[in-house]
Amino acid sequence: MDQGDLAAGGKTVRDRDAWLCFADEAGQLLRPPKACTWSRRGRPPLVRVRAAGSGRISLAGLVCYKAGRRTRLVFRMLVHHGRKGEKKGFRERDFASLLDAAHQQLGGNIVLVWDNYSHHVDAAMRELIGKRPWLTVFRFPTYAPDLNPAEGVWAHLKKSLGNLTPCSIDDLAGLVRTRLKRMQYRPDLLGGFIAETGLITTPP
Repeated sequence: MDQGDLAAGGKTVRDRDAWLCFADEAGQLLRPPKACTWSRRGRPPLVRVRAAGSGRISLAGLVCYKAGRRTRLVFRMLVHHGRKGEKKGFRERDFASLLDAAHQQLGGNIVLVWDNYSHHVDAAMRELIGKRPWLTVFRFPTYAPDLNPAEGVWAHLKKSLGNLTPCSIDDLAGLVRTRLKRMQYRPDLLGGFIAETGLITTPP
């Protein structure tokens, strides 16, 4: 998204009295993120990871901003157990369902900013977007994670999961859901993720 797109997006938000929503996806495996911890001198800490079991969690989330309103986080999660025929990731209708949920919760027009992931820009997604008159879409440049506050959500989530070793993918899903729900009740934290991008100078 170049400077012209940024200006156009800001004007669209104002003209449509819309929420500005930043979208992104992430994933988490059973192997925990590494984190600093304490141990006795001369005894390096060990995190034992189960070799058995498989699975993956796919996440899609929106950080939603509107001047004078509480910053919001809307997310959806898919749990993959490695079973035959199981959905392996978010597709166009899943993204549309997430956007519909956000529209219902926010109660207004949405200006969406997301990346150029293939399922965001293909014909099926364009058709679904076209059927939603309350939705306007802009795209980030090819690689610009520093401009997306949703990246801050995933980084904070992974930090909170550091060195944790859940026994199953369902246990991990419970931990992820709990931590994301906690973030939903911290608009100051979500506002900080927006401030880090430098895109919005007015405090949320």
